[in-house]
Amino acid sequence: MKTASLGLVLLALYLLTLCPSLAVAKSPNILFIYTDDHSYRTLSCYEHAESWARTPNIDRLAKRGVRFTHAYIGTWCMPSRVTMLTGRHQYGALTMRMEGEYPGSEYDPAQCPFWPAVFRRNGYHTAHIGKWHSGRDAGFGRDWDHQIVWNRPKHPANAPNYYHDQLLSIDGGEPKVVPGYSTDNYTRWAIDYIQGEHRDKSKPWYLWLCYGGVHAPYAPAERHLQDYPGVTVETPADIYPPRAGKPSYMQMIAAWEKGPKGEPVLSDKAIGSEVGDDFARDRGRNLSEWSRQYHQAVRALDEGIGNVLAALEESGQLENTLVVMTSDQGYAWGQHGFRAKLAPYDANIRSPLIISMPGTIPEGKVCRTPVGGADLPPTFFRFAGFELPWTMHGHDLTPLLKNPDAAWPHTTMMPFTADKFGANCDTVPTPPGNRHKSGVPWYVMIVQGRYKYIRTLEANEPEELYDLLTDPNELKNLAGEPQHVATIEKLRAAAIAELRRTDAKMLDSLPPVANLSAEQ
Repeated sequence: MKTASLGLVLLALYLLTLCPSLAVAKSPNILFIYTDDHSYRTLSCYEHAESWARTPNIDRLAKRGVRFTHAYIGTWCMPSRVTMLTGRHQYGALTMRMEGEYPGSEYDPAQCPFWPAVFRRNGYHTAHIGKWHSGRDAGFGRDWDHQIVWNRPKHPANAPNYYHDQLLSIDGGEPKVVPGYSTDNYTRWAIDYIQGEHRDKSKPWYLWLCYGGVHAPYAPAERHLQDYPGVTVETPADIYPPRAGKPSYMQMIAAWEKGPKGEPVLSDKAIGSEVGDDFARDRGRNLSEWSRQYHQAVRALDEGIGNVLAALEESGQLENTLVVMTSDQGYAWGQHGFRAKLAPYDANIRSPLIISMPGTIPEGKVCRTPVGGADLPPTFFRFAGFELPWTMHGHDLTPLLKNPDAAWPHTTMMPFTADKFGANCDTVPTPPGNRHKSGVPWYVMIVQGRYKYIRTLEANEPEELYDLLTDPNELKNLAGEPQHVATIEKLRAAAIAELRRTDAKMLDSLPPVANLSAEQ
């Protein structure tokens, strides 16, 4: 028996020598870089970016991994982050709720657990650096071993301070105002962590690095204030209403008006609508000037990400670290009349998404399959080798990382429920209860292949169908055309099936659509 056992061991060692991929790899580190209100259009590695935009470090990351062209991570700050922490859409986050002065929010961690705690229990060292927008309880000691947190829900008076003088708590300590440019501060602290500070070096690690850039007030670092001199942007075709084929609320969106020289400038009602707006500075600035400033603020993000990745490489951890770079959602500048996120159009919510791990993930590849934010937590669990602790709404992206052209049998859905979460989403409210303060109503959005389907959750509004291949700006609603009836019916059914699969109780109260062409 001993001889036979020894023979089996020798055979196993021989097979592993022939096929190293059969060996159990060391648990990978995970670096999750999360920017804010950051449109894919600002990155020079993306199609539809401004020709003058420069993001060399993020471009280099894309060359070392897989770049996803159509990533729908979230609709605004809080639901996006709730999904990142739970793996579930906002209606699946039990007890999560807005409460008190904005952005005040609360939840019961026993009923709404965050998955980083599972990584901690399974041997990972976990850290969070930066913005927090998911309840006053930021989870230090339960979800995070190390945390430098700008807790906006807990300190609403400091919530507009996206770039300077942030009130920060370190490892559960008393919060203190920290001077300096926030993007640079977060970068420095992330590098310290990667180099071994504040962590057990014997453990694999997970770091969620949550930058506040490029959220309003889109404040560039002083060193970038002269970047992109003289640039201009094209005025979007539907910056002013009317917008044919779109729901009634879209005829009211008017963040821009014609300035004295005919160029778009922010309308009076749009000034002050964003957290951190500086009223005196905002007035009279045109669309090109705003876009220039927004892109200037991205420059520090690109530099910071480059420095973080350099620290990873210099410390010898690059090949054993899964790097994921994305944003909570995109941001529209004039498209469809917005200066905002929220709405179900790519200009408003489509995010960059780049995933890299040299030696494990193919390099320099592009994946055009639509994916969602809920897909990221299951992917992290797959790489760490852990079973999911509860039912999550997304799907492990590993098949697409192995082969970006692989068939993808899953539906990518983006729900919008304004500021409602958990059981408060069980029933679709009637107007105006179904609307965000910006005027955008609840909706369900589905993206499959080249088509996007939108169902506005307000009675008798038209469905929307866009061909993202031929109409990437989503100007022509195809839903009313007879040749697209079958596509509408297919995607409507897919939306309902996805709501049912993810146990969305709102399914029982979906309001009827205008000119419904087929039974639900």
